[in-house]
Amino acid sequence: MGTVSAEITLVNAADQVNATEGQLKEEDTRSVTVKAIVDTGAMSLVINEETRQKLGLGIRGEKSALMANGDRVIAKVTDPVAVHWKNRETACPALVIPNAKAILLGAIPLEGMDLMVDPVNQQLVGVHGEEEEYMIL
Repeated sequence: MGTVSAEITLVNAADQVNATEGQLKEEDTRSVTVKAIVDTGAMSLVINEETRQKLGLGIRGEKSALMANGDRVIAKVTDPVAVHWKNRETACPALVIPNAKAILLGAIPLEGMDLMVDPVNQQLVGVHGEEEEYMIL
């Protein structure tokens, strides 16, 4: 299987809430649209320091992260980021990997948006079709 990429918009989730409540103008909501590599082997959303700063995300702590090449790094854990793809949205903290060259869209935000990788067409698709569907068991 080749590399699957997706254009996503990342939004400072606190800004999004403040704009909804009228405490912040909609145009002042910090967001960035990026091309992310869909990485089902990554647990969460992975961003670089430049993206964190553009979004104005605070740091909640640090975690040890194991890279695909076997290196272990200390990653910053951010305040929540709203991840938007087409008609879907979820929120999760991001891991800030030192010197990250790419944004990675991992399993947690994929699951939160009810998405999976179609390996034949090398694209993201809805697990349950075009509309998000939440399974409650």
